[in-house]
Amino acid sequence: MRLLRSPKKKLLKKELLHRIAENGFLWLAVFILAAGAILYIPAAISVSSTVGTRELPIYSVDTDKKQVALSFDAAWGNEDTRSIMEILRKHNIKCTFFMTGGWVESYPEDVRFIASEGHDLGNHSETHPNMSELSPDEIKSELMSVHNKVKELTGVEMTLFRPPYGDYDNNVVLTSKECGYYCIQWDVDSLDWKDYGTENIIKTVLNHKNLQNGSIILMHNGAKYTPGALEAIITGLQNQGYELVPISQLIYKDSYHMDQTGRQIHD
Repeated sequence: MRLLRSPKKKLLKKELLHRIAENGFLWLAVFILAAGAILYIPAAISVSSTVGTRELPIYSVDTDKKQVALSFDAAWGNEDTRSIMEILRKHNIKCTFFMTGGWVESYPEDVRFIASEGHDLGNHSETHPNMSELSPDEIKSELMSVHNKVKELTGVEMTLFRPPYGDYDNNVVLTSKECGYYCIQWDVDSLDWKDYGTENIIKTVLNHKNLQNGSIILMHNGAKYTPGALEAIITGLQNQGYELVPISQLIYKDSYHMDQTGRQIHD
C-alpha cells in the first residue's frame, strides 16, 4: 500500500529546514563574536605596569621623538606660581602641575588659571602622606578627594597622579590605576627644593645623566630659586633639540609595558 505525503507533512519538513538554517546563522554569529573577543584580549593584556613581582609607576617614556616633560609639584605656597606661568606663556610651553587637596582649596583661582592656560592638572594626594603606609581604601580617599575638588572647580577629570615624596608600593600603583590614574614619577630631579641656587638648578637639569628622549623633569612651584632658573632650563633644553610637552602628551595611554627602570615602552 502506497503512503501519500500530506500537505501537513510537507509543511513540517519545510519549517524544520528553515529552523536549521536559522540556527546555522545563529551559531555562525556566535562564532564570529567569540573570535572577535579572542582577538581583542591581547590588546587589553598589553597594558601592564608589572615588572616581576613589582608594580612600577612611569619614570620616563621610551620614544623616538625628542620630547621631554616639565612638571611642578604644588603643595605649599603660591608666591611664585604666576611668575612661573608668565615664563611658560612667554615660551609657549605647556607642562603638568601636580596639586594637593590643601593647595587646591587655598588657591582655587590659580587652579582655574593653570587649567585655562592649557596645562595638565595632576593629582598629588589630599594631605601629602607617605602613600605606601595607607590601605587601598585610604589611598582611594586621598585620590578622589582632590579629584572631585578639581573637577568641581574646572570640570577637568584628572588622570595623572604623582605620589608625595615619590613613595609608592604595589598597592599605590594598582589602586591609583583602579581610580583611573596613571602613576607618574620622574627620572630627572632638578633638586630645586634644596635651595642650592639658580645656577645649580640649571646645571642639574641640563647636565643630568638621565636626560634623554621621554624624560620627566621634577620641579616645584614653591622652591626659592625655581622661577629664576626656569627660563634658562627651557631655552637650554630647546638648544639641545628637545620639545617640551605636558606629561599627558608624552606618555602612552594603552598598549604598553614597563622595563625595570620604570621606562614606559610601547607594544
